Amino acid sequence: MTPDWRTTLASPGFRVAVVALLLAFGLMGARAIWDPDEGRYTNVALTMLDTGNFVDLSRHHETGHWTKPPVTYWAIAASVATFGANPWAARLPAALAFLACTWLAWRVARRLQPGTEATAALAFATMLLPFGAANLITTDFLLAAFQGLAMWAWVESRFGPREHAGRWLVLMWAGFAIAFMTKGPPALLPLLAVVAMQWLAPAPERRSLRAWWTGALLFVLLALPWYLVVVLRHEGLLSYFLGTEVVARIASDKLHRNPQWYGWLLVYGPTLLLGSLPWTGVAWRALRSGLRRARTWRDAATRRADAPLLALWLWLLLPLIVFCIARSRLPLYVLPLFVPIAVLAARQWQAEGRGPLRLRWLGLLVVCLLALRFGTALWPTSKDAGRWADELSSRVDHPVEEVVFVEDMARYGLHLHMGAAVEKVSLEPVPRERFGADFDSSFAGELLEREDAVWVTKQAMFPMLVDRAAALGFRLVPLGEPYQGRVIFRAEPGA
Repeated sequence: MTPDWRTTLASPGFRVAVVALLLAFGLMGARAIWDPDEGRYTNVALTMLDTGNFVDLSRHHETGHWTKPPVTYWAIAASVATFGANPWAARLPAALAFLACTWLAWRVARRLQPGTEATAALAFATMLLPFGAANLITTDFLLAAFQGLAMWAWVESRFGPREHAGRWLVLMWAGFAIAFMTKGPPALLPLLAVVAMQWLAPAPERRSLRAWWTGALLFVLLALPWYLVVVLRHEGLLSYFLGTEVVARIASDKLHRNPQWYGWLLVYGPTLLLGSLPWTGVAWRALRSGLRRARTWRDAATRRADAPLLALWLWLLLPLIVFCIARSRLPLYVLPLFVPIAVLAARQWQAEGRGPLRLRWLGLLVVCLLALRFGTALWPTSKDAGRWADELSSRVDHPVEEVVFVEDMARYGLHLHMGAAVEKVSLEPVPRERFGADFDSSFAGELLEREDAVWVTKQAMFPMLVDRAAALGFRLVPLGEPYQGRVIFRAEPGA
C-alpha cells in the first residue's frame, strides 16, 4: 500500500465517510415496514406507481391524501421503481438525506469554525435521533437535508468570499423551494435566522439585491406550480391546506399532538436530551457557554465579531421557539435542528482542547448503534407489516389483491409487502370529507362491491359484523384463529 493510501485512510474525511456510510446503509432493510407512518408514506408512493398519477396524492383509488406535499412520495416512488418493492428501497431516500446532512454539517462547520468540520460531521452522524431517523420513512429527513442545503448556501453567502455571494443566495432559495415542496410552510422557519442576522449583525458590505430577487423568483418557479395545479383541480383544497395543515397545526388541538401548554417540554425536552446522545454533555456545555457569551451581545460591535456563533444559535433557537409555541408537537419536528446542534457541539469540543475521536471508541460507537438497529428489527410489535403480510398470505391459497380493515388501524405497509391495496372502512356510514377523510368507505358499501378481499377487524366487533353482513345477504368466514386480537375473514354471498 502506497504512503498516499495510508494518508487517505488516516484522514478525518475518510473516517467520517466510512462511519456515515455504515450508519446510513447498515441493516437498512432488516426491519419490515412499521405502520402507521411508514406504511402510509410508502402506500401513497406505491399508489403513484400503480396509477401513474404523480400529481394527485392518494392513499387509495377512492381517497386522496393531502397531508404533505409530494417530494417525499416522489423520492420513495423513484427508489422503489429502481430497486424494487422492499423496505431497503423505501428507506433509501432517508438514508441519502442522512448522508447529505452529515456532509452539510461538515461544510457549515468548515466555514463558521474551521478545524471542527470532522467532529461536527461525526457528531451529527452518531447522535441518536439522526441515526434513528435515517432508518425511518418520514418527510422529516428530506426536509432537514433541503433546509440544511439552504442554510449552508446562506452561510457561504454571508461569511464566504464576496464574489460568489450571489450564486449562493440563489442556491439558498432553491433549497428552500424544494423544502417547501417537502413539508410546506414549516420549511421556511430557518429564514427567521437569516432575517434576524440581517437585523442584529448586518453584513459588512452590501449583498446583491439582484441575487435576492433572482432567488425569490426561482423559489416561486420551483415551489408553487404543483400547489397551483392541485388547488385548481380540487375545489376546497386550498382551504384544507391553510385551515387544517397550517392553522390547525399551529393554533389548535385538532390533531391531538401534545397540545397541552406544557406539551413542548414533554416532547422536545427528552428528544433533545436523548436524541443528542452520546454528545449530550458536550451540547449542554455549549449551551452554557453560549448563554454566557450572549450577555455580551448587547453591543453591536461584539455581535458582528461573534457573527458566526450568533448565526448558529439563531438557526437553532428561533425555529425551536416556533415549535414550542405551535400546538402540534412531535419529536421529529426538531430533526433539522441537529445540524446546528452538531456544529455547536464540535465548536465546544474544540474549545475544550479535545482532539479527534479515537478510532477504537468510534468503532465501538458504530457497533453499538448498528446493534440497536438490529435489535429494533427483532422487536415484536403489532405494527410490523411484514409479519401481517406473512400471516395473511398463509391463510389464503391465492395472491391477496385487497385487504379491508373495519374500524381498525389500516396496515398500509401491506401494499409494499404483499402488493395488495389497503382500505379502511367504518362500521356506520359517515359523512365523507373531501380532504383528510378517516375512512375510505363504509362496511356495507364495501361489502356490496363484492370484491375479492381479505377482511380484518377486532374480535369484539366481529359478531356485530356477522349480523350486519347477514342482513345484506352475506356470510363472514373466519380464516383461522384470531391474530393479535383481530379476526381475519372473507365475505361470501349467502343466506
